[in-house]
Amino acid sequence: EENKPFLSFFFVLLYLIGVFANSITITVVYRDPHLHTPMYLFLCNLSIVDICYTTFTVPKLVHMLLSGDYKISFRQCFTQMYFFSHVASVEDLLLFIMAYDRYVAICKPLYYHNLLSKKNCIVFLVTIWATGLFNSLSLTLTASNVPLCYPNTVSQFYCEFKAFAKISCPSTGFQLFSFMEAVIFGLAPFLSSIISYIKVIIVIIHIKSSDGRKKAFSTCSSHLIVLIMFYGSWTSAYLTPPLKDPQVFETTFSILYLIVTPMLNPLIYSVRNKDVKRAIIKLL
Repeated sequence: EENKPFLSFFFVLLYLIGVFANSITITVVYRDPHLHTPMYLFLCNLSIVDICYTTFTVPKLVHMLLSGDYKISFRQCFTQMYFFSHVASVEDLLLFIMAYDRYVAICKPLYYHNLLSKKNCIVFLVTIWATGLFNSLSLTLTASNVPLCYPNTVSQFYCEFKAFAKISCPSTGFQLFSFMEAVIFGLAPFLSSIISYIKVIIVIIHIKSSDGRKKAFSTCSSHLIVLIMFYGSWTSAYLTPPLKDPQVFETTFSILYLIVTPMLNPLIYSVRNKDVKRAIIKLL
């Protein structure tokens, strides 16, 4: 109880830093013509997603800590689930398309401007956001129509599909739906990103010049770090090993996944990217 004001301040601080850093990234990319490339267009969308992630979860968490009221109505719960599932689906697909961008840039540089033309990039982004919208709608509708067999208490500080599935009645159809959703919007984008980077690393290894290898790797190292952070914290939060008290474990990694990672993403890109650093200095 005594730590709640401190935790609330800490989460608000992380939230504000994350929103500020991601907003700076969006502003810098928008205002600097040199950054009007596919990679930075995707980075802007990642920043928008990261702002949404924290905005959909942190204010409610802080309200719960300060008020001591941990209840949430079904309407509020499914509203939060809908918006959270939307941006979660978008981020999964967006990280894959960013990995594909680096794959084409390094493995097929002659085809880069054709495969990732302005028109194609817009089509990719519209498809990603529309797919996320459809997925979140199907998830929320499915969850809202599943009868509950256990106490209506979710073991998380926000409403998400996995926590809700734990208190629903056992159903083969529902379990199959949950499995397919996890494969399509979790495992498939992750494996595709990993395959892309395996091919990228193979090409980099075969570059004869050490400067050439260093330059090639530096163009994709930031995204690779973000990818590892996202899926590392996501896997830890969602694939909990059998523990006596898994709730603390899940909550800790959920905080990393939902609050810390979105705050660090723009910092990683700005610190490790000379073009972004130069644009930020120019803006300031």
